[in-house]
Amino acid sequence: MNPRAFITKRWSLGATALLLTGLLLGACASQGPQAPETLDARRAAAALAAENRVAARLEQLKLRPAALRPFLAAFPKGGDIHSHLSGAVYAESLLAWAAEDGRCGNPEVGYLSLALPSGACDASKGDVAVAALLNNATTSNRLINALSTRNYRLGRLSGHGQFFSSFDRFGPATLTRRGDMLAEVADRAARQNIVYLELMQSPGMAQARALGAKLGWIADPAAFRSALLAEGLDQVARAARLEVSTAEARMMALLRCQARAPEPGCAMTIRYIAQVIRTFPREQVFAQTLLASILVRQDPRFVGLNFVAPEDDRITLRDYSRQMKIIGDLAKIIPDVPVTLHAGELTLGLVPPKELRFHIRDAIDVAGARRIGHGVDVLYETDADKLLAQMAEQQILVEVNLTSNAIILGVEGAQHPFDSYRAAGVPLTLSTDDEGVARIDLTQEYQRAVQSYDLDYRFLKTLSRNALTYSFVEGQSLWSDAAATLPNPACQAARPGAEQRPPACSAFLAGSTKAQLQWQLESRFSTFEQAF
Repeated sequence: MNPRAFITKRWSLGATALLLTGLLLGACASQGPQAPETLDARRAAAALAAENRVAARLEQLKLRPAALRPFLAAFPKGGDIHSHLSGAVYAESLLAWAAEDGRCGNPEVGYLSLALPSGACDASKGDVAVAALLNNATTSNRLINALSTRNYRLGRLSGHGQFFSSFDRFGPATLTRRGDMLAEVADRAARQNIVYLELMQSPGMAQARALGAKLGWIADPAAFRSALLAEGLDQVARAARLEVSTAEARMMALLRCQARAPEPGCAMTIRYIAQVIRTFPREQVFAQTLLASILVRQDPRFVGLNFVAPEDDRITLRDYSRQMKIIGDLAKIIPDVPVTLHAGELTLGLVPPKELRFHIRDAIDVAGARRIGHGVDVLYETDADKLLAQMAEQQILVEVNLTSNAIILGVEGAQHPFDSYRAAGVPLTLSTDDEGVARIDLTQEYQRAVQSYDLDYRFLKTLSRNALTYSFVEGQSLWSDAAATLPNPACQAARPGAEQRPPACSAFLAGSTKAQLQWQLESRFSTFEQAF
C-alpha cells in the first residue's frame, strides 16, 4: 500500500471509531434489556451512513470545482490557528478606514500616510487624500493592488517582495482600527462555519523594543529580565492588555453583540498569539519575547507566542540560532508559555542551502516549539526523515498555509511537503496566514488542499479537528488520543449533538473551553452530515 493510501486508511478508521465509540460503548455500558443497545447501534449506523453519503458527495464535487466551494464553505472547520490580524483584513476595508480617518495616500507607490489631508498631504511627494483617490477607479484599483498580492504578477516585484512590502504600505491605517479589524475577521470566519480563531498581533512590542535598545544586550537572561522590569516592562504589558480590551469592545459594538439579532461573528471564540518581530537586534528580540511571555502568564486571552517577519531577512538568518536560544532561556525563567514558530518558510534559491538545514529542528529542540508554521523546507533539513519521525512521535503540528507558500515561495502542489508530512504521520491543519493580503479565506485553503492532494472527506475532518486539538486554548482536550478517535472517559457514553448527555460529561465540558469547542465541532459535523 502506498504511503498516501496507508495514511488515508488510518485516518478513515479513526473517524469511523469516533462515531462508534461514544455510541456503541455507551450501549455496552448500559445495563438492562437489548432495546437500548439496539437503539444506540441504529444511531451509530445512521451516523456512519450519513458520513459515507457526505464522503461520496465530496468525491462527486471534485469533478466540479466551482460546486466544491459552497460545500466547503458549509463544512465545519475547527479553527484558523495561524492568522496575522494585520494581514487578515482586505485592502478595501483599509482604504475605507483611511478615507474616514482623513489619511493620505500615494497612488504611485500605494502607501497610506499618517498625515491628515487638511493641508498636510504633501503634494510634492504625490500625496493625495485617500477619499479623493477612491473616487477614481484607476487610482483605487492601483491602491488595492499595492496593499495586497492582487495582480502581483503584473508588477515589478516578486510574490515575496509584494507580500512583505504591502504591510509597510498600509500599516498606519491599522493603528486606530484594531476593533474594526477584529470585527471583520471574526464575522468572516463565522460565516464559514469556523469555530475558533488564534490571531497573532503585537501590542506593546514597539515599546518593548525601545526598552531593549535602551539597555543593550545583557548576557544573563535573569539579569536582563530584571533590568527590563525595572525599566517598566510590566507597565507596557498593562497598556497592551488595555489596548486589546478596547479593541474587543469596539468589535462587539460593531457586531451588535448585545442586540437581539447580533452578527454571526459574536459567537466566535478568539484567543491571541503574542507575535515577536524578529528582524531587530537581539536585545530588542529578548525584550519582546519577555513581554510576550508576561502577556501569556497574565492575560488568559493570550495563549502563546510566535516569532514573525521574513525568515530570510539578513538579521533573522544571522541571529536565528541565538533567537531560538532566547526562547529556550526564557522558558526556564517563565515556564508553561506555549510556543509556535514560523520555521522553514524558506526554499532553495531564496537563501543559500546552508540556511535550509536546521531551522525547524532548532525551533523544536532549542525553542521548544509545539507547533510549526509553514515548515516548507523540511526536506532540506539535515536527516529529514529522522526529523519527520520526531515530529510525528512528539505530535508537533504543522500549520499549513498553501496559498501563502505559493505566492511567497513559489512552492505548491507536488513541490510542497504536504504529502511528505502526511505520509510520516505528522499532524497537520490548514490556515490562512494573511487572508486579506493574499485575497483568500480558509474555505479557499480547504478547496486548494482537496484539489492539490485529492483529500477525502474523513481526512478533511482530521484537518479540521486538529486545529482545535493542537490549539493553545485553555482546558483539557475532549480526546484521550491525538488522533481524536477516543473521547475522554467522562464523555464516551455521550452523543455529539444530543440534547441530553451524562452529568459527568457535562461537568467535564464545563471545566474545559477546549473540550467545549471540540464538542461544538462534533455537533456541527453531525448537523452537516445529517443534512445530506
